[in-house]
Amino acid sequence: MKKKILKAAAPVLVLAAGFGAVQWMSAAKPQPEKKEEEQRLVSLVYSEAREESVALSVTTQGEVRPHTEIDLTPQISGRIVAIADSFAEGAGFEAGETLIRLDDADYQLQVAQAKARVAQAEVLLLQAEANATIKRQQWLELNPNREPTPLQVNKPQVIEAQANLRAAQAELADAELNLSRTKIRLPYRGRVVSRDVGVGQYVTASTSLGRIFATDRVEVRLPLTDSQMLELDLPMGFVAGPKNPGPEVTLSALVGTHEQQWHGRIVRTQAAVDQQTRLIYAVAEVEDPYGKGASNGVPLAVGLFVTAEAESTLQRQAVVVPREALRSADKVFVVDDNNRLNIRTVDVLSTSENRVVLASGVVDGERVVTSTVANAVDGMEVQPITHLARR
Repeated sequence: MKKKILKAAAPVLVLAAGFGAVQWMSAAKPQPEKKEEEQRLVSLVYSEAREESVALSVTTQGEVRPHTEIDLTPQISGRIVAIADSFAEGAGFEAGETLIRLDDADYQLQVAQAKARVAQAEVLLLQAEANATIKRQQWLELNPNREPTPLQVNKPQVIEAQANLRAAQAELADAELNLSRTKIRLPYRGRVVSRDVGVGQYVTASTSLGRIFATDRVEVRLPLTDSQMLELDLPMGFVAGPKNPGPEVTLSALVGTHEQQWHGRIVRTQAAVDQQTRLIYAVAEVEDPYGKGASNGVPLAVGLFVTAEAESTLQRQAVVVPREALRSADKVFVVDDNNRLNIRTVDVLSTSENRVVLASGVVDGERVVTSTVANAVDGMEVQPITHLARR
């Protein structure tokens, strides 16, 4: 019986002994050395903020429009006998240039008739004055001690002749003025928007000959908010003068494949707030936009939509950082002395293509991040790797 029990238990004892040996060998094996991985820091590019005396700038947009634009109409009636080549759509003309000439035969005749009436009136005046002189001499010969009355020396006849002469001269001046109006001119340089008449057409004083605009200057109507008006130090109802010529404005637009720039000034602002937009409009003017005021030969054409950057005449202390440092309109990432990231909310005074002017949130000398940061967390440790020169 014992032999049977030993024979049955032998395999179990062998397995148990083997399992115990394996456990003992595993426990006796030296543990592998554990190596802790160092945390990899995010590398960031930064630039130092600088406090400066700056002139704030404001960016807005507007459409170029002429300072003077009119429907050209004649002052007299007549048939068109000639039209200048410069009076065509898109063409330019000079000040005093004859654009349209009307038939002047009738007006030449009126001038000739008026001259004849002036000559006749001069003769009648001479006769009246001669008669008055004779009458006075005769009176004094008969009455040396008495002064004659005006009627006794034909004074009323002389006055009437003088009045008739002045009337004839006025008629001559009017006839000559109408004759000059047969040549239609303008006192300024300009461009033709449209032409509505042709040679041989009879026109009257109410006939539209075409539409033109002056090119001596153009203007751009710029919408501004209350804060932008404050930044530019512009009051409502402002009108430029010798003591305050107004802020300078740089206008830019993409013409073809190149960006062009023109320079002007804000010359006035509205005296009321626009009821629909709740904005205040300022007017910037550019002198001689088709001549000296052009950009590399490219004129500031009427109808062009431009971006305007106006600079204030006032200087103020503010902190300036690169444009790349501003995030989400009012956030700036700052690396503190412990190389930890601080996410700051800032008060932005002005932004441009290259810089941001801050009123608060960052102080002089602080390191502001200009590189892209993925998944930024306030307080995270970072590695500042370089210092960019301030632009």
